[in-house]
Amino acid sequence: MELDIIKDQEMEMLLEDVSAIYGYDFSQYSKASLKRRLNRICLVDRFASFAELRYRVISDKTYLQRFVEEITVNVTEMFRDPLFYKKLRNDILPKLGTYPFIRIWVAGCSTGEEAYSIAILLKEINLYHKALIYATDINPTVIEKASKGIFPLSVMKQYSENYIHAGGTKDFSSYYTAMYDVVKFQEELNSRILFSTHNLVSDSSFNEFQLILCRNVLIYFDKELQNKVFNLFDSSLQTLGYLALGDKETIRFSSLEKRFKQCKGHKIYQKMS
Repeated sequence: MELDIIKDQEMEMLLEDVSAIYGYDFSQYSKASLKRRLNRICLVDRFASFAELRYRVISDKTYLQRFVEEITVNVTEMFRDPLFYKKLRNDILPKLGTYPFIRIWVAGCSTGEEAYSIAILLKEINLYHKALIYATDINPTVIEKASKGIFPLSVMKQYSENYIHAGGTKDFSSYYTAMYDVVKFQEELNSRILFSTHNLVSDSSFNEFQLILCRNVLIYFDKELQNKVFNLFDSSLQTLGYLALGDKETIRFSSLEKRFKQCKGHKIYQKMS
């Protein structure tokens, strides 16, 4: 049975507090997802009531990072959905290689696995030297983790299998050094990655890109916020550039649908005008 400490009205009150005090606006996130996560915080951090959680959030600024980390979704892995990465390797990135410079935005990058996956692809097809990857997330804690390029050794077997299925051509372990129960990826791999905080809800466009990846983030937003983010991506994407979404995400039924063409078999859309 799901824990049900937080009521809908209380959740709205807390979100208003967080927005007014700290500037984080979660009001257009999926209400069902938010409620599950707030109830989970109460369970894990042992708050017996909504009042206890609210007091901690509004009175302890150091607790905010943990709160944001729990509210935002940080589930990711390297080369997740290998066939998607194979499509990037074989078709999308080589086309972008005809540009004098390639700018890629990994939006909602979490702890950085996707950004490092893209870096490895670019390196293997000899395009990394003329590319720049902007990896952004709302959560400063996960951005700090991502910039270090350190991941658990225990997940490397899965990541290696994903890499091979994505068309990887080398020994995956050649990209990192193992240190006890963690691995550190080569410094060269994040030499062309800029990690930074960016809030998809409130921040504006900051560059023009040939490829934007925002996978498995928008499913946690309501329709109005999804459309707002799609417009942000549209204003940030060069004509004939590509927008990559997660399996359960689509630009169908959005205001941008007629301006983008979907690549067959994948949630990759090319901006046509």
